[in-house]
Amino acid sequence: MDDRIKIPPGLPRSNPTESYWQESPADIASLRSTETLPEYADYVIVGSGISGAFIAYNILERKPGASVVMLEARTACSGATGRNGGHTKAASYRTFAHHASSLGTAEAIKIARLEHANIRATHAFAATHSISCESRPCDTVDIIYTQTAYDAGVKAVEEMQSSMSQEDIFEGAGKYGIHDAESTSKAFLMPTETRPESEKLSGSFSYEAGSISAYKFAIGVLKLCLAKGLNLQTNTPCNTISPCEDSSKGKWTIETPRGTIRTPTLILATNGYTGHLIPSLRSFLVPLRGQIAAHKPREFFRAFTGSQGLPTTYSFIYERGYDYMIQRPADEDIVGVPEDGKGDIIIGGGLGRLPEEGRMEFGETDDTVLNPTNSKYLKDCLEGYFGVCWSGPAPTGNTVKKEWTGIMGATSDGLPLVGAMPAGSGYEGVWLSAGFNGHGMVLCLKSAEALVKMVLGDEERELEWFPQSFRVSEERLEKKFGGLKDRKVESQS
Repeated sequence: MDDRIKIPPGLPRSNPTESYWQESPADIASLRSTETLPEYADYVIVGSGISGAFIAYNILERKPGASVVMLEARTACSGATGRNGGHTKAASYRTFAHHASSLGTAEAIKIARLEHANIRATHAFAATHSISCESRPCDTVDIIYTQTAYDAGVKAVEEMQSSMSQEDIFEGAGKYGIHDAESTSKAFLMPTETRPESEKLSGSFSYEAGSISAYKFAIGVLKLCLAKGLNLQTNTPCNTISPCEDSSKGKWTIETPRGTIRTPTLILATNGYTGHLIPSLRSFLVPLRGQIAAHKPREFFRAFTGSQGLPTTYSFIYERGYDYMIQRPADEDIVGVPEDGKGDIIIGGGLGRLPEEGRMEFGETDDTVLNPTNSKYLKDCLEGYFGVCWSGPAPTGNTVKKEWTGIMGATSDGLPLVGAMPAGSGYEGVWLSAGFNGHGMVLCLKSAEALVKMVLGDEERELEWFPQSFRVSEERLEKKFGGLKDRKVESQS
């Protein structure tokens, strides 16, 4: 892994694979609010995904009239947010035991509560602000294909529930359904005969989650920000950041191909690309390329699942990894889904099926191409999961409509980086909200809220709900990246 983490991330590549969600680019995709780049702003945010959008929203809510400039290397929301699998799914039980043993039970509970709150806040925000983004709160199910993982999951749920309040257990982060293999097969259309013996259906866990077009959601938040005065500058990559020579003109200078901009408050919402601007972070925060495919289900599957489609989202968990899947809403009550997209299946993952468990995808920032081995896997895996329910008696033709890749940010300890760079780093006062480990849809919104509270100097009691383990610290940054195995984290979005 040492050779992978030494690769400079560089800037986001031109002409990336087209995300399924971006087939019809938003009307603000290439917006530049002003023809020229301002020379100064009170706040400069680099990155226009869900983190950057909610950071801007919170600043403008708290500081009306402040000058806020957002720089985006490509088109608006063209990074991980606009390229993910559409899941709002926490799977907190999968990491609870590790968090409890390494961080303490109280911190593990705080993380699980934040993830659950983030899911609800995401869908509530979309509803409150009438953002047409296919927001669908629903349950999810993790289908487990190893007895060891199933037994560990049962134990983890029991540990969570013994530590949490009754409210958490019945209405919140600790509410789980546990299903054995037989009930899993019946309730979630899972055949038992299609898997190899080494991946025998063992059971499942169901819990609250949801699906959403993260691209449409983030674009909707950006439009709210624009109405509040945000200056969005797309296709304006940030080449370098450096301290201002004249502190009276700001603290940081950001150099772009279109000129420089100075600011007293620089916020990086750059996720896997953060090491380009702060090279010292490269051994802790490493890019990770993911791949996703969109399928048009055959008529047999549509008939089998009914006109409303699958009632839950899915993850499929096997010995070396997992895949995650949503079905795009077919319900007429879910607005914003085009007719030719209703019922489409979006599935991502496959990292654990690649040679060396996907080692070569770490440090990779080329989202202009596909991994052909993963393409074949994502093309064929649904028949392996659903059997004849997917393929029908006589399957014909390829169901894949589109494939794309995207760049996530993976950290050494599996936790996001939220806060200011520490003293002695050379980047004191640069603020970060990055490193979401493919888990951004259940972390970014609340992390953005917390970061803005830090930036604006709110008292610590205003941040008691935010996990201390998420904050940037010198101690955390000393931990060298070792790969997914060492971090014991699952990304599901």
